[in-house]
Amino acid sequence: MSQGYLSLARSAFHQELLDQIIHTDQEGVPNFADSSQLFSREVARHIYSAIGGKLRKGRLSGQTLGNQFELITSKYIEETFLKLGHLRPGNWTIEQIRSRSSNAIARFEQYTHLIDLKALADSNQVLAAALGNDYAISPDIVVLREPEEDDSINRKEILVDRDSSKQSTIRKIANAVPVLHASISCKWTLRSDRAQNARSEALNLLRNRKGRSPHIVILTAEPTPSRISSIALGTGDIDCVYHFALYELQEAVRTYGNDDNNHLLDIMIEGKRLKDISDLPLDLAV
Repeated sequence: MSQGYLSLARSAFHQELLDQIIHTDQEGVPNFADSSQLFSREVARHIYSAIGGKLRKGRLSGQTLGNQFELITSKYIEETFLKLGHLRPGNWTIEQIRSRSSNAIARFEQYTHLIDLKALADSNQVLAAALGNDYAISPDIVVLREPEEDDSINRKEILVDRDSSKQSTIRKIANAVPVLHASISCKWTLRSDRAQNARSEALNLLRNRKGRSPHIVILTAEPTPSRISSIALGTGDIDCVYHFALYELQEAVRTYGNDDNNHLLDIMIEGKRLKDISDLPLDLAV
């Protein structure tokens, strides 16, 4: 059987990461490892070698690395998810959100009311104190669906007219703004503060929405199962955590990990709380 497009895209994704953001230190430890932990260093080295990495010394600032990781991931999602139009028809847009303004989320259909909420909070100190920052949400990458013209909905037969279905989100005559289909948070590594921030943002997306909830997922390169579990285990906020190289992570943990490491990784995978980056485009089509 010839190699599938998603497998080829996965390899291309890894190569772009290797070309642009993955560097090693003087000892050959990649920059997604915790250099203070032997296990993290060993697992990261194994993954780095398995995806085709070669010694490439260098250093990127955290802001540059994070921005490039989001950009490369956004490109990957666009190139793969848009191939699945036969599974998930629609007029789709994939965007990297560069603005960290609290209004960034408010241009999407489920969150347009947050503009009014912010205006009220800005004009009322008591209300601002009560609300805090619970309405401030800024995803890294979003997948948007544009509402459809009636001509598109009625392409095969007359399904809608002016007499009913007057408030449906999918009809452009009722809703002029895009619908947030998915929010993707990119975390190069997962220290405790980053995991907590991602979970808090997911809860804010759920609590502050009107209408259907978007997919809420996290993508990471974190090599340590215990740190991945801090965000992957449990339900109610994050749909799923995706690893940029899960198969290589499994090999590394089998090679260098103890029974606890392997057991924890198996729990997350078998419980469908941790998947590979190649699963993400297909899951977004659900």
